[in-house]
Amino acid sequence: MEPGHWSSEQSDALRDYFFKGLSYAEIGRQINARFGTAYTRNAVVGRAKRLGLGLSRPERMISPSIVPSLPGASAPLTPPRAAPPCLNLPPPSALKPANPVKLRCVGVQPRLIALDELEPGDCRYPYGGDKEGEEINFCGHPRQAGSSYCTPHARLTCGPGAARTAAAVALRLVSAA
Repeated sequence: MEPGHWSSEQSDALRDYFFKGLSYAEIGRQINARFGTAYTRNAVVGRAKRLGLGLSRPERMISPSIVPSLPGASAPLTPPRAAPPCLNLPPPSALKPANPVKLRCVGVQPRLIALDELEPGDCRYPYGGDKEGEEINFCGHPRQAGSSYCTPHARLTCGPGAARTAAAVALRLVSAA
């Protein structure tokens, strides 16, 4: 596994360990043992902050006094421990990633043309390629002036009323080395 790439299972485990009150170092050890990774404490801290968990960690507890007590005298009082602040957590359903939404035009029946068969005036809106090894084809309808897409796809990608600042992009076939 490449460092810095957290899977959703690892992020869920980090959340679970965090809410159980484990330290960042212990969370790192638990995740490394469970998933065979080598995350450092700092990697765990960074990921927790990106997940929005870093700010709700309770402050460190005040350590008790180390002054020895005299025989017959009462032990020195330790300051009361601060109660952890109430965690204002979102509902569990909000902590799970949402399913990706596929954007497709309802009124467009794509011609599904391969890249090497596209003509200069054809729409370059891609279809396919969502799964490993799936072929990518393109819409192929006549494109809108100043755009790489036909009118429905231009509206889909830029939204109605969006300012057009980029020029049309020409795609060309390049042989792989």
